[in-house]
Amino acid sequence: MTAEIYRDAWGIPHLRADGVRELARAQGRVTALDRAWQLEVERHRAQGTSASFLGAGALPWDLLARRARLDDTARRCFDALDSETADWVRAYVDGVNEGLAEGARRAPEFARAGVSAAPRRGAGSIDMRLRRAGASSHDGAAADRRPVPATSAERMAPGRWEPWTPLAVWLAVHILFAGFPAKLWREQVVRHLGEDAVGLFAADGPGTSGSNGWLVSGGRTTTGAAVIAGDPHRFIEDPGIYQQIHLSCPEFDVVGLAVPGVPGIAHFGHTGTVAWAITNAMADYHDLYRERLRRTGAGVEALGPDGNWTRAPMHTEVIEVAGEEPVRVEVIETERGPVIIGGPEGLDDGTLEAVSLRYPPRIAGDLGFDALLPLLRARRVDDVDRAFDRWAEPVNVVLAADTEGGLLHRVAGKVPLRDTANRTRLVPAWEPGHEWQGWHEMPYGELTDGTAVMANQRGPSTPLGVEFAPPHRADRITALLGEKKEWAAGDMSAIHMDTRLGSAAPLLDHLAALDDLTPEAAALRDRLLGWDRRMDAGSTEAAVFAAVRAAVVRHLAEHPAFAALAVPPAYPEVFLPWLALVPRIGFALEHLLRAEELYGIDRPATVRAAVEEVAAEPPGSWGESHRLAPWRALPDTSYDEPGLSGDHDCVLCTSAVPGVTDLAARGPAARYVWDLARREDSRWVVPFGAWGMPGSAHHRDQLPLWTRGDLVPVVTDFDRLTRETDV
Repeated sequence: MTAEIYRDAWGIPHLRADGVRELARAQGRVTALDRAWQLEVERHRAQGTSASFLGAGALPWDLLARRARLDDTARRCFDALDSETADWVRAYVDGVNEGLAEGARRAPEFARAGVSAAPRRGAGSIDMRLRRAGASSHDGAAADRRPVPATSAERMAPGRWEPWTPLAVWLAVHILFAGFPAKLWREQVVRHLGEDAVGLFAADGPGTSGSNGWLVSGGRTTTGAAVIAGDPHRFIEDPGIYQQIHLSCPEFDVVGLAVPGVPGIAHFGHTGTVAWAITNAMADYHDLYRERLRRTGAGVEALGPDGNWTRAPMHTEVIEVAGEEPVRVEVIETERGPVIIGGPEGLDDGTLEAVSLRYPPRIAGDLGFDALLPLLRARRVDDVDRAFDRWAEPVNVVLAADTEGGLLHRVAGKVPLRDTANRTRLVPAWEPGHEWQGWHEMPYGELTDGTAVMANQRGPSTPLGVEFAPPHRADRITALLGEKKEWAAGDMSAIHMDTRLGSAAPLLDHLAALDDLTPEAAALRDRLLGWDRRMDAGSTEAAVFAAVRAAVVRHLAEHPAFAALAVPPAYPEVFLPWLALVPRIGFALEHLLRAEELYGIDRPATVRAAVEEVAAEPPGSWGESHRLAPWRALPDTSYDEPGLSGDHDCVLCTSAVPGVTDLAARGPAARYVWDLARREDSRWVVPFGAWGMPGSAHHRDQLPLWTRGDLVPVVTDFDRLTRETDV
């Protein structure tokens, strides 16, 4: 059996093979050719060995990966796959291993990866890669890592992928999507401010990866067939987290966005007769347990809810760190799950505490990979629905439509049934009542006026979650869709790029009530009150608003009422971003400004001080400071990244961290428009390009389009493609 690689004008791989297994092998091989460096970074992160070549800045992540047992969990999940899926994944891995050596020769990073890194330690040295999975550093800066050029003996060589490595990559990418570190923050808020304060800080921030997605039924389109569009929001990486790809064999022909290192197309796909897309459901499905541990002559024991001490398996692993001594880590697992914080001796500050993580893939041995082949084979929404019945991690809201008028709006994944306290805070492992009692039935949603909009707001997944995104993006998309009776696929980019800021009102209301301002501050206030509330890159008013907002955030964070929250507990470094006060205030600012009372803080005086401060040195345009700041494993490659429109609560969700930085590390990791009338009228784009090799023709060729809001045509006719090679 053979497979062929074709390319379109943007270097996007189009693969055609005689069979499913050969197609999977070709997908693995072409991904290794185009993304070898990215694949190796992902493999190392999944197995907790990234500090061996990235240095001590990557150590916090490696410690979490080892303690949470990500690689071992992936093995369990692989062993539980049905035989056809397991063979298909093996074929993909075979292709990766076949292509890695050649891909590594094309990727200059391998020659620079034998680093002797000397990172600045402390909260600010948290690897920016964690920002993708849900973090924002205390000071908004990346680690100060300046890799030393490798000697020939230190040059990094690609390793070998195991059959379960794609599952480990998937798990590492998504382990923090459930946002369980937010429970650590809630504990701090309750401890220092009380239960009522939790709601004040309940807002979607950079700790959650979200998305926009919308479905317009055939009754609301110019063609009479449905359109699905949207954009997944993640921390922007170079190379990108999504890979545009076309997979064709006698059983199916699918275009979509794949995750490099994972076979098939999980999140966004179009088979020609049915298309689907997802957003983060904002469900809560990972639990944290306080553990009481003790050492014995035989090892470690944990106190359980039955009052008995039970053996907790323990072993020690060694993490290699480039330029530093190896680090030993104890890996302990109780009956609840792996211990990710502390141990029998407690924390570094003397607190006698350990915390274990209970997460569905570890308990059920299932990531949902048995859904991937059925998705590729889907012909109608009923097929997509049945496929997503097998889904596990992460929990998503799904939209789907087919060429016969079928529509689907549902939640997919595994969410445990358990006590409400598990969903909000850390719970004591030694008290009964916090056990898991099975799995939730996944809810379904409905269309309203022929449309469905999902933007991480409360919706069909409401019973499964605790905190959701503010409704601004969803409300704005709904309003825009209501402005026209009929929509075409080509109209959707205008929605992608909408910049109206729905969260501006509370601060503007405070500004409107101010008096006794200096003339300069009064003029600045009047400019903002006449502003159209659009965060356009060329807008000076948008920049002024952002500057005033940032100053308000900083002033609030400095108030004595929040002083106790400014000092995080002695948790592992990887969790500190969730406990950083300034970003928490920045993304909860609406609530804090609208609260009836705020711990005696004089908010009008705070806003007055902020506007006077900005009036003394007003900024330029929003795009001058709001620039793209992608994550790179080796951050010493310099690019002049573009200034961006948008902001966190705009449909064009290019997130800065108010009070910390205007740089945008998070935003649309791809955009797509799936047309069910004619797949050839579908469109897509990614932030950089289809290839991961710096300096190559298709490394950054889509960036100007992505910045402007333009989309690349989806080409599926092999006669219009350039044949590259057989594999």
